[in-house]
Amino acid sequence: MSRRRILSAVLVAVGALVYGVSPIDVIPELLTGPLGLADDLAVWVGAGLGIWKLLSGGRNQNPGRATPPPAV
Repeated sequence: MSRRRILSAVLVAVGALVYGVSPIDVIPELLTGPLGLADDLAVWVGAGLGIWKLLSGGRNQNPGRATPPPAV
């Protein structure tokens, strides 16, 4: 695994954490209550998926599995 991918994953994680604790939000919690956590959750889920893709290398998880031929 390259150092560049690891550094990118760390930067994505730090960015997501900074956004989560930042008082500046797209949907502020003070005005919308629990709905205001939706943007934080979306950022964290997106960051998690991005980190997973970076660290897994974006390769196929089932390389030995062939796709079936189309039905005629």
